[in-house]
Amino acid sequence: MNILVAGGAGYVGSHMVKQLVRSGHYVVVLDNLSTGYRELARYGRLVVGDLGDIALLDSLFQENSFDAVMHFAANSLVGESVTHPSMYYRNNVVNTLNLLDKMVSCNVRYFIFSSTAATFGEPEYTPIDESHPQKPINPYGASKLVIEQVLRDYAVAYGLNSVSLRYFNACGADPEGELGECHDPETHLIPLILQAASGRRENITVFGRDYPTEDGTCVRDYIHVEDLCEAHALALKSLTKNQALGARAYNLGNGNGFSVQQVIDAAQSIVAKDGKKISVVEGDRRVGDPAVLVADSSLAKNILDWQPSYTDLVSIIEHAWKWEQRF
Repeated sequence: MNILVAGGAGYVGSHMVKQLVRSGHYVVVLDNLSTGYRELARYGRLVVGDLGDIALLDSLFQENSFDAVMHFAANSLVGESVTHPSMYYRNNVVNTLNLLDKMVSCNVRYFIFSSTAATFGEPEYTPIDESHPQKPINPYGASKLVIEQVLRDYAVAYGLNSVSLRYFNACGADPEGELGECHDPETHLIPLILQAASGRRENITVFGRDYPTEDGTCVRDYIHVEDLCEAHALALKSLTKNQALGARAYNLGNGNGFSVQQVIDAAQSIVAKDGKKISVVEGDRRVGDPAVLVADSSLAKNILDWQPSYTDLVSIIEHAWKWEQRF
């Protein structure tokens, strides 16, 4: 298939492009490199540009007979979305509408959307399944939820078939060591811990030890980036097998919650083999941090036949540590 991957020079997108190319697909990567990196776009054909550039979209779709589009190009920092909501609604909503409208006009009918657990807001119960109420508490989650609704409407009106995949905590790195996380600023727990181990930052802060969990620290569902990519591949397969699928959405997690302290302990056991130590400091709770966020991914497993391969912290952190040691 000929596939356009928007945001294919970013963290998850670059891993997806590698998997698609390895599977024999022809891939065009569209990325403005605002948060992505040229060096991560080593697979596929990179076009540097923005979804806000209608003329560029016109030429891309005229020059390529795309069969499907995967969309990873979004702003994704919760705090930033609160202070700069205009940026988030313009990029995550308006620019996505540009892409969807171009797909409809060119009769491209398969769309995979990178969504988020942030569409659910504060959990009313865990694990969180697809029936959980979606009440986002920040513009980032709200912007993603808008597009999920748009996709339902476009399925009815235009016959656009889509799958939205709601990530919980994406983590890990390419097992071959070619790709990994390099956010700026970095906000994800595992790379922050490993940067403290490698010396790129002084320490890691634990924000609160008084949560109603086994060790008092927050529990999250960490899903390996390779498993996320496999879910995308299976979602694409499901779209091509059922051309009247409509708009579907699935939660993606490994089903196991790990506490902040468990992640630190697992990382320490791994980096200790290289003579490294992780410095930990204590901080107060952060506003809006739920005690537990864990996904119920039964629907994706049953419908897409998806099964995470990396469900233990050790393999996830080992891959991330291999990537961190490159810096």
